[in-house]
Amino acid sequence: MDSLVEVQRLLPRLGESLTFAPGPKHKPTKRRFDAMRSPKRKQVKFSVAEDLPRIRQNAAGIDVGATEHWVSVSGDRSSEPVRRFGAFTGDLYALADWLKACRIDSVAMESTGVYWIPLFEILEERGFEVALVNAKHLKNVAGRKTDWSDCQWIRIVHAYGLLSASFRPPAAIAALRAYLRHRKMLVEYAACHVQHMQKALMQMNLHLHHVLSDITGVTGMKILRAIFDGERDPQRLAELRDARVKNSEEIIAKALQGNYRPEHLFALKQAFDLYEFYRTQIDGCDREIQQHFQTIDSKVDLEKNPLPSSKRGKPKKKRRNEIRFDCRNELYRVAGVDLTTVDSIDESTALLIHGEIGQDMTPWPTEKHFTSWLNLSPNHRISGGKVLDRKTRKHKNRLRDALRICAQSLLHSQSALGAYCRRITARIGHPKGIIATARKLACLVYRLLKFGDSYVDKGQEHYQKRYKERALKNMARRAKELGYQLTPMVQS
Repeated sequence: MDSLVEVQRLLPRLGESLTFAPGPKHKPTKRRFDAMRSPKRKQVKFSVAEDLPRIRQNAAGIDVGATEHWVSVSGDRSSEPVRRFGAFTGDLYALADWLKACRIDSVAMESTGVYWIPLFEILEERGFEVALVNAKHLKNVAGRKTDWSDCQWIRIVHAYGLLSASFRPPAAIAALRAYLRHRKMLVEYAACHVQHMQKALMQMNLHLHHVLSDITGVTGMKILRAIFDGERDPQRLAELRDARVKNSEEIIAKALQGNYRPEHLFALKQAFDLYEFYRTQIDGCDREIQQHFQTIDSKVDLEKNPLPSSKRGKPKKKRRNEIRFDCRNELYRVAGVDLTTVDSIDESTALLIHGEIGQDMTPWPTEKHFTSWLNLSPNHRISGGKVLDRKTRKHKNRLRDALRICAQSLLHSQSALGAYCRRITARIGHPKGIIATARKLACLVYRLLKFGDSYVDKGQEHYQKRYKERALKNMARRAKELGYQLTPMVQS
């Protein structure tokens, strides 16, 4: 910690002590640049003050690209401290071998698109300490923006301990996260083809999606398959109506009187086949996720400590886009706690939480660090002792979006969290109230995963009683400060 404080104190000197020698000027050429060739360039050396303490002696910096990676090591480790490698797998292994030969054990790289993933995984397998750095946190020196200088700047700043690595879950959780994100993409593609079917139906003036809540339900799929088989009689198509449909057969028959043009029928059939294909792919993804759960270590023995029954009563029927298998038991086995006991958090949200962060909360020392990482905490911008802005940072985070949706569903909940959500939204407004409720949910998730306690909802009445007691206590304190005494009114 003392060395870090010293580095921060000497940081201005670090920026002043760096000298960037310009590279040689190249004449413009029409020949396409070959990523596998290493151009002959003059080595650029960085001069750093000798009294600056280095935290990482064996550090390297990598500027990641789509077709090439620039790597920088200290000048005393190699006669060519800056080298360029291609992006092929053989080049990545050669890069790792060169870093081993240079006695490097810590590497920093920017999170550029998805190009960093193969290199990150190979370096991690080789035993390197890899720090994935957000590009926003790494400032380049003005006027010196080249791949050649970027890798050297990354190495120097990383060596002095001025970069913080982004969160990267363990390998098993990272694989689960990849499966879940891929599944979400398949669900979105399937939804697009549902819209294509609705467009083709409208072009034929078939108002099927107006009389049915879902054209991909039981009734809708039967009618669509009958249309593809050549059935055009609206009355016979309406007879395929399920008993649970609210609209009558007469209304459905009127909606199925249209202009069955061949080109629109072809578009409808194509969209229907693609939707069925994506549904098949989603089912295969669910089976793969279920098999992957078997490879994750257990925290709880389900035979000795079975999962308690849900307090929400009989489990509801799974919706179409939800995971097909019983993931609640699997999540309880690998985490040791049941997150679905928290109001508004269902199986899908609990699965998303485990897929994004896992069950190990050690990367975040406190719940304040966790909520800050989720961008659910105020971002105080202070200048001259004056707070300019308190808005949360605008950054995409899947878990943050899921918790905001859960907070939205608490507006009509008769639970303690529901009472809190309604009170806070009435006081500071709906947008800020939803963010505050999402932060409260994030704190509950953090405590459950870190300490393993069970969540108990004491109800809306208990929360309102506690809130009234706190309000009366604050009013009595304020009255005492002003020289008054607060006494209750005697009701006649």
